[in-house]
Amino acid sequence: MLLCGKKSESETYRLPSKIRYYLPTLLFTNLFSLALPKYLLDSLQNAPGFDIASFEKVHNSQEQVTSIRLNPAKPAMPRNIGLDGIQETNPVPWTDHGYYLLQRPSFTFDPFFHAGCYYVQEASSMFLEQAMKQRVDLTASLKVLDLSAAPGGKTTHLQSLLSPASLLVSNDVIRSRASILKDNIIKWGTSNVVVTNNDPRDFSKMENYFDVIVVDAPCSGSGLFRRDEGAMEEWSINNVQLCSQRQQRILADIWPALKNDGVLIYSTCSYSREEDEDIATWLTSEFKAEQLSLSVDPAWNIVDENNSYRFWPDKVKGEGFFLACFRKLDGDVEQHRAPKNKKLQPIDKKEQPIVDQWINKDGLQCWKHLNTVYAWPENMADDILFLLDRLKVIYSGIQVGELIRDKLVPDHALAMSGRTNAAIACAQLDYDLAILYLKRKEMQLTTLEKGWQLVQYEGQVLGWVNVLQNRINNYYPKDLRILKDR
Repeated sequence: MLLCGKKSESETYRLPSKIRYYLPTLLFTNLFSLALPKYLLDSLQNAPGFDIASFEKVHNSQEQVTSIRLNPAKPAMPRNIGLDGIQETNPVPWTDHGYYLLQRPSFTFDPFFHAGCYYVQEASSMFLEQAMKQRVDLTASLKVLDLSAAPGGKTTHLQSLLSPASLLVSNDVIRSRASILKDNIIKWGTSNVVVTNNDPRDFSKMENYFDVIVVDAPCSGSGLFRRDEGAMEEWSINNVQLCSQRQQRILADIWPALKNDGVLIYSTCSYSREEDEDIATWLTSEFKAEQLSLSVDPAWNIVDENNSYRFWPDKVKGEGFFLACFRKLDGDVEQHRAPKNKKLQPIDKKEQPIVDQWINKDGLQCWKHLNTVYAWPENMADDILFLLDRLKVIYSGIQVGELIRDKLVPDHALAMSGRTNAAIACAQLDYDLAILYLKRKEMQLTTLEKGWQLVQYEGQVLGWVNVLQNRINNYYPKDLRILKDR
């Protein structure tokens, strides 16, 4: 979650530089951790479910909650980081694939993490699954927008919930964050996701396009105090007000893009009413929208007030979180036609057999931009062309590879997609070799066939190598490689 206040806007209420210099040794000691913002505590006195004594106690405990969500498309039970048996003992109750860990391991040195077998995600935010299951027909062919999607927790969750015939647009307004989002989507392994880098106002011209819009809004971040020391440093009264105004602007910008009878899911990691219940009230008074109820098991200890759902860290095993759902009650039926795109064309008959050697194209259609080949679901080609015309698209479908002199150099995204041609050779690596590969180091293997092949760890694909006469070229992406030592 991106904090709403930027550094340039918050220098007047940040700690003095000399104190910030010593924060690595002072922050979140028992003494320092008592300093929850007094105004925040005072403002929460009448908030539903707030108990100041238990709220302060859980923050002073320095307890850290770690949870992961497994990827149903890449079934594997990670073992290298002590996850044996978590499915039986520590499930997150409001999601089918979420689990708590007894302690936070080093995910960096788990090949299953790099293979996209799971995502490290805060447990409270997985409640999105209940909103989708209870208020959206997940068997239908849907168009879904995840507006503030980076780094990718909710987007990968949505992708696992949606039908294969659904199109998911994952957006972030900051380019560097959108690039991280793209990397995480590629790791998850998808063909029905488009990554964009747009301001919310850019979606206002796409009237009545999306069936579902998820707005995990930039906020003041008070719900992250336990796990993010910077969140407390950035928090202020002014920042709460700034975020509240920005949240209203964001919702007003994207509201036209939601279809009649479409569902908007709004969430924050803030405790402040100005960013939570007050926004829900503003939305239903400003637009033709009804707030929707969700069925919540009392054992979950989620606080429900007028169909707004609060997660308090002293009541649930997770961080601070807020969620509310709305249905749009107006809007016309729009026809969105795919424009002609001269820069992007389907691959030709000569290129078809070259590409077919690499990818299982069942249900997919391959397109080419310059020499780069992409594979899109056949039923989504017109929609993706429409998005390319309206938005700043930085990734779509599966990037298959580069055509160079009648040969294809495969992309890492193809390896992670699960759609590689079954005839492609696979090399199995043990743990030490897998870590060496993920560091993009040279590997000595005498048993591999010559040419391109996938490398796997316990059946899970990590990427490509090209075996030559005297060496093995490691094609794991430089930007993703492990840099530190164990």
